[in-house]
Amino acid sequence: MFDTCVETPMRYSETHQLFDQACEFPADHGTVVDLLGDVVLTTQSGDSVTVREVLELTDETDYRSADDLYTSLLANLDDEFVGVKHYDDRSGSTPGEESVRGDPDRL
Repeated sequence: MFDTCVETPMRYSETHQLFDQACEFPADHGTVVDLLGDVVLTTQSGDSVTVREVLELTDETDYRSADDLYTSLLANLDDEFVGVKHYDDRSGSTPGEESVRGDPDRL
């Protein structure tokens, strides 16, 4: 592992690359927290949390890869990081709403 100093807040999606560059895997939980625990993650609304605060919520003792660490981080992030719940920009309508596609009388 190498010394890292991330002074600006990050979006959680940027952490995978950081994990891959800053850590040698396998890595134990304590070492990851010591190295990257002070990294600040921000939500779109501007709220923030540290990697340490998020990883304190997991029972993981070690991480085999950057993917494992990233997955653990995502699994423990607060709902504020998710965005609009149940939103799917690939579907024709929002759950609970009728679709108006193909019905010119409803447009």
